[in-house]
Amino acid sequence: MSLAPGNGPVQITQEQLQARIQELGARMRQDYAGKDPHLICVLNGAFMFHADLVRAIGMPCTIDFLQASSYGDAKQSSGEVKLVKDLQFPISGRHVVLVEDIVDTGITMNYLLHYLQGRGPASLKVAALLSKPSRRRVEVPVEYLGFTIPDAFVYGYGLDRSQFDRNLPFITSQA
Repeated sequence: MSLAPGNGPVQITQEQLQARIQELGARMRQDYAGKDPHLICVLNGAFMFHADLVRAIGMPCTIDFLQASSYGDAKQSSGEVKLVKDLQFPISGRHVVLVEDIVDTGITMNYLLHYLQGRGPASLKVAALLSKPSRRRVEVPVEYLGFTIPDAFVYGYGLDRSQFDRNLPFITSQA
């Protein structure tokens, strides 16, 4: 495992990320053939994954953004979810994929799934780049999963370290 400059070991390389996203995109293209999916990015951490996934799907789709917070500047969830930015477009009758950076405790994802289900989508599935099942407090379905990781603080490729390092093209952890 190589070390990222000024960071800990690289956990998932840029090449591994892109290869897995292409696989997920191909699966979604097959699953949503003829359905024009609507991909909702959970800001801020999922923005890079969302952009690459939309390109990997390679079919007509629409996008939107929402933002929820249960962390603030902390490294662990407070357990209390707050909706910071709501959707711009209606999702009633749409085939929705909620795109998240990491499913950790499951609390935020559970909140968002219930919130969005109340808006009447035709279907609602989750695409998550990362999952930490060892930290799960609420089980949530993840239909499209990039990688399962151990309980470590990770950042890069959209995930931040006190709002920095989102622009790293790989995922690393603290040294």
